[in-house]
Amino acid sequence: MLPEGQNFDSCPFLFTGSLTMLQKMTIDDLEFEGKKVLCRVDFNVPLNELGIITDDTRIRAALPTIQKLIGQGARVVLASHLGRPKGSPDKRYSLAPAARRLSELIGQPVAMAPDCIGETVAGLVDALSNRDVLLLENTRFHAGETENDPNFAGELADDMDIFVNDAFGTAHRAHASTEGVAHLIRPSVAGYLMEKELKYLGQALADPEKPFVAVIGGAKVSDKITVIENLLAKVDTLMIGGGMAYTFLKAQGIPVGKSLVEEDKIELAGSLLKLAKEKGVTLLLPEDHVVATEFKEDAEPSTCGVDQIPADAMGLDIGPQTCTHYKQVISDAKTVLWNGPMGVFEFPAFATGTLAVAEALAESEALSIIGGGDSVAAVNQSGLQDQMTHISTGGGASLEFLEGKELPGVVALNDKPNN
Repeated sequence: MLPEGQNFDSCPFLFTGSLTMLQKMTIDDLEFEGKKVLCRVDFNVPLNELGIITDDTRIRAALPTIQKLIGQGARVVLASHLGRPKGSPDKRYSLAPAARRLSELIGQPVAMAPDCIGETVAGLVDALSNRDVLLLENTRFHAGETENDPNFAGELADDMDIFVNDAFGTAHRAHASTEGVAHLIRPSVAGYLMEKELKYLGQALADPEKPFVAVIGGAKVSDKITVIENLLAKVDTLMIGGGMAYTFLKAQGIPVGKSLVEEDKIELAGSLLKLAKEKGVTLLLPEDHVVATEFKEDAEPSTCGVDQIPADAMGLDIGPQTCTHYKQVISDAKTVLWNGPMGVFEFPAFATGTLAVAEALAESEALSIIGGGDSVAAVNQSGLQDQMTHISTGGGASLEFLEGKELPGVVALNDKPNN
């Protein structure tokens, strides 16, 4: 939850990477009356076999920006991808369901284009009146999207007055609709969701209120190496859970049975333990485990001490003693960043550790930031999402941001004047 006395507006729009990421123009810096606005959103929503949206979170996340554009009288042209259709049309990945859902949410018609470029689309754009909304068909129906082809980007940008990028989840991709068009349409600015992501993640990295605690989980050390290295320069405490913990434990010579271990990363894990010590960071690993002899939902769970995992068993969740310790550390923190589950949270018997972290964050007064990916799914599963300060919509983008990398879709946006 947001600490008392702080509000969203007080959070600095900062980032510890390149200075080109700082102080980008936002949607509040412009007027939109009568302007043709190309707005990149992230409508990459899950669909079931009937083509029905099963989670509209990403559409809802874009509403503040879309409603701002409508309210100011813009002619709104939305662009997005959905799935991985491999550069050619595929009805399974049509954005038509997103257009229908958006129409319901904003209470007005949303026209659905048959493509994202071409004469027919240009005609639909020209026919827009102020406050009208048009959703282009999936940009990835063209190979030029992922190739960042300048000709394709040029067709998307043709006759547009302003570009708004509100798709943080794809900001780490230098694609035509995220990075290419930003060089062709001026001004190019950040939407509200993009701004919010950069503010909260940026604050965690640039100017966190101390104590700053990071909770890092997930299956593999290799997926989080750079994140851990970057965070060790900033956090007071780093708590590790999930499958990756067993590589760290084995690096300390602790037996881990059949638990997931990246054998080729044991030396690296040892180096990270050493680095944490050198930087004065408290690095916490599980003190006990919930284990099973099989990796399946109905496997029989049992609890054991840190060095007592049976040879035929594998760790699938942090144990109760670890849960208590981790919750205490979170309760004492002022800033908490969480990325990655503590166990196999998809299996109820092994979800306790992950849910314990979610509950601790919900009860804490700390600024709580959920850094995308499986952590978001875990928080949503817990039903505590409304009690977190910020839940990132970006999986890969969040990770790359936390690694300290520049995000092409942000770098390409206009800087504020005098910066």
